[in-house]
Formats: sequence, structure tokens, C-alpha cells
Amino acid sequence: MKRFYLAIAAIFVSAMAFAQGTLTGTVVDGDLGGPLPGATVMVKGTRTGTSTDFDGNFTLEVNQSSGTLVVTYIGFLKKEVAFTSTGNIGTIILMPDAEQLGEVVVTGVMDIAKDRETPVAVSTITSTEIVEKLGSQEFPEILRSTPSIYVTKQGGGFGDARINVRGFDQRNTAVMINGVPVNDMENGWVYWSNWAGLSDVTSAMQVQRGLGSSKLAISSVGGTINVITKAADLKEGGVISAGVGNNDYLKTTMGYNTGLMENGLSVSAMFGRTAGDGYVQGTPFEAYNYFVAIGYKPNDKHDFQFMVTGAPQQHFQRGYAESISNYIRYGNNGVDPNIRYNSDYGYRNGKEDTFSGNFYHKPKAMINWDWKISDKSTLSSVVYASLGRGGSIGSIGRINGNRSFSSTFKDANGHVRIDDIEAWNRGVNIAAFGDSRTGYTGGGGAYQGMFVNGGDYPSPHDAVSDGGHIFGNENGISQRSSMNSHNWYGTIINFHNDVNENWSFDAGIDARMYKGIHYRRLVDLLGADVYVNNDDINNLYNFTTDTYAPTIGNIWNVFKNVDDETKIDYYNDGKVNWLGAFGQVEYKTEKISAFLQGGVSNQGFKRIDYFNYLDSDPEQETDWINIVGGNIKGGVNYNIDEKHNVFANAGYYLKQPIFDAIFLNYVNDINDNYQNEKILGVELGYGFRSQFFSANVNLYRTSWSDRFLSEGVNITDPEGNLLFQGTANYDGIEQVHMGVEVDFTARPTSFLTFNGMLSIGDWKYNGNPIANVFDEGQNLVGQSSLILDGVKVDDAAQTTMRLGATVEPVENLFFDASWYHAANLYAQFDVPSFQDENSDGQPDGGDFQLKLPAYDLIDMGLSYRMALGKEKSKYLNLRLNVNNVFNEVYISESTSNREAEAGDETWNGVNVANNVFWGFGRTWNLGLRYRF
Repeated sequence: MKRFYLAIAAIFVSAMAFAQGTLTGTVVDGDLGGPLPGATVMVKGTRTGTSTDFDGNFTLEVNQSSGTLVVTYIGFLKKEVAFTSTGNIGTIILMPDAEQLGEVVVTGVMDIAKDRETPVAVSTITSTEIVEKLGSQEFPEILRSTPSIYVTKQGGGFGDARINVRGFDQRNTAVMINGVPVNDMENGWVYWSNWAGLSDVTSAMQVQRGLGSSKLAISSVGGTINVITKAADLKEGGVISAGVGNNDYLKTTMGYNTGLMENGLSVSAMFGRTAGDGYVQGTPFEAYNYFVAIGYKPNDKHDFQFMVTGAPQQHFQRGYAESISNYIRYGNNGVDPNIRYNSDYGYRNGKEDTFSGNFYHKPKAMINWDWKISDKSTLSSVVYASLGRGGSIGSIGRINGNRSFSSTFKDANGHVRIDDIEAWNRGVNIAAFGDSRTGYTGGGGAYQGMFVNGGDYPSPHDAVSDGGHIFGNENGISQRSSMNSHNWYGTIINFHNDVNENWSFDAGIDARMYKGIHYRRLVDLLGADVYVNNDDINNLYNFTTDTYAPTIGNIWNVFKNVDDETKIDYYNDGKVNWLGAFGQVEYKTEKISAFLQGGVSNQGFKRIDYFNYLDSDPEQETDWINIVGGNIKGGVNYNIDEKHNVFANAGYYLKQPIFDAIFLNYVNDINDNYQNEKILGVELGYGFRSQFFSANVNLYRTSWSDRFLSEGVNITDPEGNLLFQGTANYDGIEQVHMGVEVDFTARPTSFLTFNGMLSIGDWKYNGNPIANVFDEGQNLVGQSSLILDGVKVDDAAQTTMRLGATVEPVENLFFDASWYHAANLYAQFDVPSFQDENSDGQPDGGDFQLKLPAYDLIDMGLSYRMALGKEKSKYLNLRLNVNNVFNEVYISESTSNREAEAGDETWNGVNVANNVFWGFGRTWNLGLRYRF
């Protein structure tokens, strides 16, 4: 009997040894529907494997008739597929997964949310989608496909887009590059023109809505946007691309990766240029971008990554939102608005010139060091620096009391008469401008009789008695720059330890040092002889002819000393120091993952004013104002089974006020009533995953309270009799943002993919805050109220939805289309307009809120991929994007809140006196990309 069993066993083993065959199949992207070339296909438990070709196809020789294939692709969820026979196993669909991004990006201190593990609401945009669909749009516009995101181009200049997350603006949305903060440390804003080149080097862009999973005590009230760049040790190869579009848009890019070389070094570099005339009138632009990453892995324990990226640019802007009536006035038929109209530009000597523009260069360099101390412990560190140089372009001065934007200086087309301004400045009589110019007769005897330009307002200093050049005929209009340069240095250090298979903890520090340098300088005297600056108390009657061109050539060198530049109007430094410590404990099993995180930070503020205080005055430089803040948050995710999961999170955040809330009136006056803003967030979520369909549902509530507002008031009784007046310090303003979010991806067939999202928000002010009112002697004289309870939060669409589809009608040809809807968008308003100064329990300006018309946008795209070479390792990709296909005319934001009353002229129900920015009409972009 024993021999019988041995014989049976021998026959079975022999059969297995000779059961060889071939497996074939195709691996595709579950989001976009395209093939995934280079995906790894392995037989589980063996070293047998292969990679997919350009079309996502694979052929694998196996020596077993059954088993499991493990399919992986960087940035996508790993998938296991069982097989019981050889042959074709069909299409294998991989879904994007942020957890895998660490394999091709600079990791270090990043906190990447992981699907079915990290208990936060998250959306990840892969590099494939960015390259395919961004086209000539602004970088943040790619996020319009995600829930609770509202993006506008504002005035429409290059890089002037802004983004809101769950109704919170960019000051309350943390933006990070590889885990390093980039929000301005004084005002919290993000200027996307400074990061225009990031789209070419981004491996993924992840939006964590709500408080997010970052361990840093950052301003993630609405959410966190983490831009994840490519690492140096990518596979060897390169890319050359070119794109054209409407309004002479032209973009060229080239890059190359060495791959990991035998000496442990790797280099990845990319350089590009973008230029065009701009969709809006008078908004030409020119921008460059560069990216260099150098990696070094001396051994398995140490990994060094150096990265530097920058995007020097210059562009003209539409800085002022004109009234709808003026858009119609300068249209073609007196009925339809000219949505491209720009009131800030004109012609000078036959060429476009402007009183609104921007030029900036803000390179960011960082060195990451990952040290694998042991199998359980790692130390991740990053040291970074950012030197920003540049500013805005505008006007300074007046002609007969009028500023450059006055209708006095507009021609029949609504353009600024810059040639005539220049002529008036040098003494030519321009009848439409009023009185002609006469020579200077003020202080500074050497310049008597000359044409001397001055500032916008009288000198604030008593020693200056001459005001003729301020409001009189002698004043003149000059072109100036408002410079906002900075030096920023920081480090983040994180220690991670895996206590056992289930428990781990992190601890670290976050240190930053920032100096903002703010002043004005002359760009062009526009025909005048000289400019007199009387705003510097240390150098009154300072006459200058020094001008500085606002061009890219003058901002490449960010190490240039700005101390030697001649400054006008104002000059001050803002210093911000930050020191934070954080810790996190995490628990993970196959079913449950949970974390508890806490952080504390000290933020110090100092202001130095060189113009409003004598050099001998100790008040020229303030003491450090130190404010302690912090956060605590936690969450838990439970995987019910392989398809279903639920999660919950909550957090509390003490957020320090911004710089301008500490120092009032543009001088060194310190606000003694500052306090931390308080944020409380709660969120619930559900996820479903299957081969053909995936979806997420999130419910959230975020309260943002104790916002500060200081406002002058005149309190009367209901009959209008003055009771008292003074300054009201409101410190209890609260917003509550609640909503539901849904997003899904469906793939019913191998050649068709649907995706969509829906977000419905209910964002309101809560309560009627009461302020104490103080007179000029700081005596308490009474109280004032804001009637805000139930008022809708403005400036972001509270309802958005999108439905998209991608189809592959023939192999390697892809067509996609999407529909986007935005509604419940309220115009901007000033919170003080809801004051109750006449004590009748109602806001003095009424409770009207302008609700802008809802709008719908259709976008379409077409791609074709063609493999080259015997091994199909090289390919060409042709992409056409058409945005707003049906040329929808819509208001993307309104900067005023005027009601349409009986007899008022309206456009789509909106009073034409309102000042608005329009969304772009139909635009297109055609790109060709060669990868080798």
C-alpha cells in the first residue's frame, strides 16, 4: 500500500512539472480606461513574472495550471487574480491608490492618505490624468472633478486661479509640495503662477478634504492639497512635448531621467517654456519652469534626494472686476457682455501696456534624507529654502485728482489712454483730462519748474507741508511695482517606529523662519522728469529717477540684494517664526486602522517699518508677538469586507491669526484683542470597491469660530439719534460648513468608463456676534451687533456635480467628455454690511444676498497613442482638449452684492451695476508628447 501511495504521488508531481502553458491578458487603468504599460504581473509565491507592453498586454509562460497572479503598477492598488487554466484571462482592471505613490515620488515627511486605511475623505489625481486633461488650463483646475472643490480663474491672467475647498478659501486650505508647506506665512495665500511648472513633474495630486492626515499643525480648515513630485530614480528615459492653443498659446517641455546608476546616483531634470496672448484682452504672459532632482543611495539604509524647482514668470492681469454694464458697453451689440474686456490695459507707442500685472520667481529647494535605522525604525528629514523675488505692477499718482482707472482716461474701446497720460505728464495739454500741467513749485528747490510725479495720497508726516504734487496739477501718474519678496527656511524631522505588527508611532518637529520684504519701486515715470517720495520719514523730499523693469530677466537671480533698490511709498519687513512639535499613534489590522495625532506650535510675529518711524525710534521694530496654537485629531476605518468600508474622524484645531490681524492700520499698531481661531471638524464616510464599480460617500460638519473683525461704528437709536461712536472689536464670528459628498467610478466594459461626483453644501454664519465698542481713549462706550445668523457663506458654489465618460472605440484611440454643474454661488459681501448700527435688530444694509446664476460646462478630449520601436518602449501621444465646448457665458464670481430693484437693468436677473469676473468661453489645446 505504501508503494501505491508513493507511485500516485510521483505521477502527481510529474504532471505538475509538465503542466506548462501560457497566460495572456490586458491590464488597464480603472479610472481613465487606458492601458497600463509596464505593469508587473507575477505568479504568487514564485519568481515567475513579466511586464505589460505599450498596449497593456502581457504574455507569461507558467509551469502550473492553476494559481494566482499578482498585478502591480505604481500608483495603483495591487490586485490578485486567480487562474485555473492557461490561456487568456481577460482584462485586469487596476484602481488608483495613493499608498503606492511612495515608490516613485520623494517620500520623506509626506502624509499620503491610503485607500481603505486612512480615515479621511480623499481624492487622488494621477499624473496620467494631469498630462492628458489639464491642457492649457490653470494647475488647480484639474481638481474641479473632485467633490466640494470650486476653482475660478479670477481676472483670467496667467496663474491667477484660486481654489476653495468645502467653502474655505486658500488661506484656510493647506497646500504642500512633498509634505512641505507653501502657503504664504504672512497671509496664508497661495499664488499659483509661482508653481505653474509643477504640472509637468507631478506624479500625483492628492486632496484630503477636512482636517486631513497631515501630522503638521497646518491651516487645513477646508482641506489639504499635496502636490507629489517625481523622484530622481525613475526609470531611464525622457520626454519631449509641445502644445498649442487659442490666443497664440505655446508650451514646450523637455525632460530626461538617468535612472538609478551603478554608483547609486540618479538624476531627473525637466525644463519648459509657456507663452501666449491670454484669453482676456491685454493679458500676455511668458513663463519658464525648471525641475532638477538628484538622488543618491549609498546603501540600503540611506537615501538622499535633492530637488529644486521654480517657475519665473511675468504676466499682465485683469485686476479689477468691472461692472456688467461696462462689459456690455464695450461689447459688440450693446446687449451681450464682452467677457474678454479688460479695463486695466491700453496701448503705449502701439504696444500693449498695463497698470495691472505680476512678475515673480519663487524657487524652492529641498534635501530629503531617509535613514532606515533598523527594520522597525526610520528617520525622515527635509531641509528646505525658498527665496521669492518679484511683485505686482500698478499705477501711483493722480491727474487732477483722478487715478489711472478713472473713466476720464478711457478711450472709445474702454482702454487706458497711456500715450495721452505720458503726454500730459510731460506738459502737453490733453483737454479731456482737465487742467493742463504746470511745473513743480513745492519743496526741494533743485527741481523747480520740472514735471515731478508724486504718490497717491498726502504725506503722513507733519514735516511735509507741500501737498501740491499730491492732489494738484503737478501730481502725474507713474507706473510702479509693489514688491513682496521673501526669504523662507525650514526643516521637518519625523521619527517613525513600528512597535509590532499592529502598533506604530511617529514624533517630530516642524521649524520655519520667514522674512517678508515689502516696498514699492518705480517702473516708469511715463514722460515725467522725476519722482518725489515724501513717505519716508528718514528721507523726506527724496527725488529719484531710478526705475526697474518688471521682467523675467530681472528676477532670475533671487540672491540679488534688494537693500540697494530705491524705494517709494512704503517699506517694511514682516517676520514670522514657527516652531512646532507633533506626534501620532497608529493601530492597524486587516480590518481596522486608527490613528490619534496631536501637535503644538508657537508662531512668532514681528514687524519693522522703515518709512513711518525714525531710525532712532525704538518703535520702528516691534517685539516678537508669540502665539501658541495646536491641534488634536483622530479617526478610525473599518473594512467590513473586501468591498465595503466605513470611517469616522474628528479634530479640534487652535489656529493662530494671520499677520495682518496682529498689526493694524499698516503700521506697528498691535491688536491687543487677537485670539486663536477655533476649528472643530467631524466626518463620516463609506466606501465601496469592486472590479467594475467603486464609490465613496462622505458627511461632514466643520465650525470655524472666534474670527476677529475690527470696524469703526456709529451707533444710533432707531430714530437716528447718535448714541456713541468708536471701534467695534468683534471676536465671535462663526461659520458652520456642513455637507454631503459622493464620487464614483464605473467600468461596465473594457472600453467604457464612467466617473462622477456630487457635493451639496450648507455653509452659513452662525449666531449674531456682539462687540464691545471703544472710543479713541480706549474707553468702553457700548456694544454693537452683527446680524449674521443664517447668512450664506459667499464666493464658492455650494452645489457642484460632474459626470464624465471615457470610451476607446478603437485600440489606442480614446474619447472623453464631461459635464460640470455649479449652483448656489453667492456674491462676495463685506461682513460689516450686516452691522446693526441703528439698534433695530436688522442689518443696516438689509439682508439681501446676491445668488449668481447656476451654470453648466461641457469639456471634451481626444487622445491617440502610437507605439514606436520593435519593443514598443517608445511612443507618441496626441491629445486635443476643448473646454466649455458650447461657449457658455457665465459669472464665476462677483465682488459686489447689489440687489436688482424695480426699474434696474439686469443680465440674467443680476443687476448690471454688480462687479463680476466671467469664466472663460470656449478654449482649446492640442499637444504632442514623445516619450522614449
